[in-house]
Amino acid sequence: MEHVRNVAELPKAHLHLHFTGSMRSATLLELADKYGVRLPEALTDALTSGEPPRLRATDERGWFRFQRLYDAARSCLREPEDIQRLVREAAEEDAMDGSGWLEIQVDPTSYAPRLGGLIPALEIILDAVETAGRETGIGMRVLVAANRMKHPLDARTLARLAVRYADRGVVGFGLSNDERRGMARDFDRAFAIAREGGLLSAPHGGELTGPSSVHDCLDDLHASRIGHGVRAAEDPRLLKRLADRQITCEVCPASNVALGVYEKPEDVPLRKLFEAGVPLALGADDPLLFGSRLAAQYEIARQYHAFTDPELAELARQSVRGSAAPEDVRAKLLAGIDDWLAS
Repeated sequence: MEHVRNVAELPKAHLHLHFTGSMRSATLLELADKYGVRLPEALTDALTSGEPPRLRATDERGWFRFQRLYDAARSCLREPEDIQRLVREAAEEDAMDGSGWLEIQVDPTSYAPRLGGLIPALEIILDAVETAGRETGIGMRVLVAANRMKHPLDARTLARLAVRYADRGVVGFGLSNDERRGMARDFDRAFAIAREGGLLSAPHGGELTGPSSVHDCLDDLHASRIGHGVRAAEDPRLLKRLADRQITCEVCPASNVALGVYEKPEDVPLRKLFEAGVPLALGADDPLLFGSRLAAQYEIARQYHAFTDPELAELARQSVRGSAAPEDVRAKLLAGIDDWLAS
């Protein structure tokens, strides 16, 4: 009988995890009780049952419903100690799943009103990340993300802030929320500011809309990574472009199914992307709402796409290579991947 290795013990990097969405279910329930927040019934039912809420974000109404649940969860993060707890627990969860490097994505404007402003909010988050990394042994950094539902000038403000804190743990700049709203080119100046400040460019694209949004991220925002990018599988020329330029796609299989991008786990084009030579970094996206964390994404690759252990190891290597981790961290993780495969 073939030896099946534990994917939770496979060293890897986690490049697509949203801040509020990383929260543990029990933590959200405790914080909601602490602050007297009445959570939507769909969310409480999901948290208590352990089953993710039924979401389908392929139309704007469905996306609004998803955002409503997310905003309700975010409203329970009110004090610095709540931020510290979330970050520490996110690091602990990642450590249990074999992650040695975590880049957590956050829009600090969402937390600024309760934390004393934009700069204090980001500093609280960065301090929490530094502490959690030290306590858990995980390399942990921040990717500041603008919201494409807001004005591009807001994105420029965030880009300048992100660059200002590049020496405090910010490694990249992103663009999240509904791809169907706001053209990528409207945010080109914000991304130019981030790139000129030494930050990697990692906008969302190719999830809710097709290959054209990935092209836009490459052409207008000069993306060095793509958040999601799965819809690139529909365009052979785009696949070749991503492979030739070694642009990492942060693929989140469980999220894709939960949001209705694909009907079933086996429909996610993991194998097509992988065999086209596109670098992949599997991510959990929002475990709070989608019900599974990092190691589970590798199990999806194994169970539904017949990835062998050597192929899973290569996925882990690609996640490390696509990260902003320093060379010594990369070397340690890559050596650990080889050890896992040799075990």
